[in-house]
Formats: sequence, C-alpha cells, structure tokens
Amino acid sequence: MTAIERTPHDPVMLPQVLEALSPRDGAVYVDGTFGAGGYTRAILEAADCTVIALDRDPSVDVYVQSLREAYGKRFVFVHGCFGDVETLLQQNGYDRVDGFVLDLGVSSMQIDQAQRGFSFRFTGPLDMRMDTSADISTAADLVNRMREEDLANLIYKYGEERKSRKIASKIVRLRAEKPFETTLDLADAVRSVVPRSPKDKSDPATRTFQALRIAVNDEMGELERALAASENILAPGGRLVVVTFHSLEDSLVKAFIREKSGRIPGGSRHLPPGQKQTAEPAFIALYNKAQIPSDAEQYRNSRSRSAKLRAAIREPAPQQEKSK
Repeated sequence: MTAIERTPHDPVMLPQVLEALSPRDGAVYVDGTFGAGGYTRAILEAADCTVIALDRDPSVDVYVQSLREAYGKRFVFVHGCFGDVETLLQQNGYDRVDGFVLDLGVSSMQIDQAQRGFSFRFTGPLDMRMDTSADISTAADLVNRMREEDLANLIYKYGEERKSRKIASKIVRLRAEKPFETTLDLADAVRSVVPRSPKDKSDPATRTFQALRIAVNDEMGELERALAASENILAPGGRLVVVTFHSLEDSLVKAFIREKSGRIPGGSRHLPPGQKQTAEPAFIALYNKAQIPSDAEQYRNSRSRSAKLRAAIREPAPQQEKSK
C-alpha cells in the first residue's frame, strides 16, 4: 500500500488531476487545499518539483510534518485560505507558479471528526468552521440568530433546497423553545419537514448542512478570489486545475474558464450561437467539458460520484498545449 493510500482521505480523481497539472522537474505548484496531503504527495512523486501547500485547518499539522520529513525543502506549507493565495505567495517569496490545484470538497477526516460539526452522522456541536481558531460565526450562530427570511434564502441559495422556507420556519419555531446546539438537533428538525424522496438517496438534511457550511466558511467567496488570483499567479503555460463537488462550484469555475478563454454568453455571427470572443484570452480551456471520475473510482469511493474536474492553461502557451 502506498503512502497516498494510507492517508485518511482518498484524493478524488488523482490520475486526472496529475494528467491535467502535468508536473515537471524544476517547476513550482500550489496545492490550495492540502488536507491530508494526497495531491501534494502525488505531485512531489511525479516530478522533481516544489509544492507550496495551503490549508486553513490547523488539524492538518500531522500530515504537514510527515511531508516535511519526506521531501524537505521541496515541500512548503503555509497556513491560510486559498482565496488569499496571491498574498500568501508574495509573503513567502514567490511571484509566479506553474500550477494551481484545488479540491473543493470537505475532507473525510473533517467529516469523521464529530467535534467539527460537519456531519449529521455523529452527535457534535454545530460548528462547521474549517479553521476552528477563526473568530467567525458558527453554524449554530446562523441557525439561532438569523431572521427567518434570511435563513430561508441562505438554505435555498447555497443548498439548492426547494423546501428552504419550511425548514427555516421550523428552525425558528424550535429555537424559540431551545437554541440549537448539536448536529443531530438540526438534522432532526430538517427531516421533520423534508420527507426522504425515493429518488434521492441522500439524507434530507444534506442540502441544509451544505448551505450552512458554505456560508460559515465563505466558500463561494474563497473560490471567486482564488480564480481571480490564478490569472496573476500563474506563469505563461501554467495550469489551473479545479475539482468541484456541487453545481454552485462547478458553475462558477465553468463560467470563469469560459470568460477568461475568450468565450462568454452573447451573440456573434463569427462564432457559434450564444458565444462571443473577448479581446485577449487569459486562459485556454484544457478540456471542452468537465471530466468525471472513472466508474471504478465511483464504485470504490462514493464521495467521488459528484466530482467534476475543469482545467485551463495560462496564456500564452505553446500551440501544441491547446484544447484537447
């Protein structure tokens, strides 16, 4: 069994990520979502390169130490949010890098720690902060303090939950009697108004928990800032590789690559219907559509089933690198 396989988190779409990133000797890459180090270790094994890994979760320190011992100066860890990647790189003496990879899913080790409050599989505090030392609102703060309308809008926007108003109403009624404190308290409240659909295998509370986690950690804002920074931090020919796990993330990445590769919604008689060319494309899309995990991976790792990979190359790039 390899070192990667011994980590508590199985890196999703690892072969496709390495193919898209195409690690080479002497290059510098950023792993914006270090986690247990699966991507970072694989990149360091694929080439004699340097990886700068970012993570805001203090619990990853044990994996950081392991990689430092194995790869020495080729591995650099920086505690922080991937949305701040440009500033963090500058603070550590880096201007341009050759690749930037993001795995936007919650790691298995975070979900499996009941005290983190990410999962309703265990009884735990309603926390959901990626960085438990951050002075930000927890999920409990949101469900116990937000106005009913604002809470419903949050659950609808980030959870794509059609019964968001019923859920918010139930939460407000129950919190008047006793504030929500645990994951199971909230999950039970959601399940009481959202019946399990025979067509949907997921728990009725899944979308509400997703919405709260995204809001607590400003995940969409982090992604927007990271994508914007990628244009500045990637050297010509550098690779942007992003693995998403729900439609909100994927839509944002898809729209960014489409716009920055020079094709955005609009009309033009010189291009296919619904697209128009911008003046100077900053990226070239590496694939015409999102890549998905193999059937074997989806069978082996259920977490991968919703994953999509999109990638782009920073202009200017050699002609042979252009879209496959």
